[in-house]
Amino acid sequence: MAKVVLEKIKRLSNQEKQNLSYKDLVKIMGQLETNEIIELSNIIGYPVFTRLCMGELKHKFVLLQDGAAAIIVNKQGQILLQSRRDNGKWGLPGGCQELGERFEDTIIREVKEETNLDIKEDNLELIAVVSGNSRKNEYSNGDIVFNNTILYCIKKYSGTLKWDDESKMMRFFDLENLPINQNDPDLIEIYKKSLNKNSDNVDNYKIQDL
Repeated sequence: MAKVVLEKIKRLSNQEKQNLSYKDLVKIMGQLETNEIIELSNIIGYPVFTRLCMGELKHKFVLLQDGAAAIIVNKQGQILLQSRRDNGKWGLPGGCQELGERFEDTIIREVKEETNLDIKEDNLELIAVVSGNSRKNEYSNGDIVFNNTILYCIKKYSGTLKWDDESKMMRFFDLENLPINQNDPDLIEIYKKSLNKNSDNVDNYKIQDL
């Protein structure tokens, strides 16, 4: 019975999943075991699922969520940005962690879903763990979210770039010519600082070597 319910929800559109009522969710979850509730969360998407569980308070509760973002770099040193459909800003590929998922799996899955590019775990370079007020996002529906974000750099990937319905378009940008309306300026600034730090380390190494 539970499998039938979960399959029905899988076939719903994203909008239909978001429109599930609190009463619907209570009825559905009453038929599920813990592992099936975790599966339901991953089918709906953890942030949406969490808010649905809050009933009438869903847009009032400030949500703390974990996720990962990717600095995808091409051979010219440009980084990939997506023009987001929800707010029109240019942001990094990435998204929220699902229940039971490692961050490495999160970014590999999100990059595949949003860009169609294939990433191997060995090619993930951890840049920083980013949290705090710079990670606060406010949405038009009233949602306020603080994102704890694992930031990766990815220089090796395969596949043909193709974006899903979360993006209007995707482009590689020079670091010196980034769009003004950015969604993740703090993450990009951290990436820039990591490049300068690596450059300084190389220069210091060369001086010591002399």
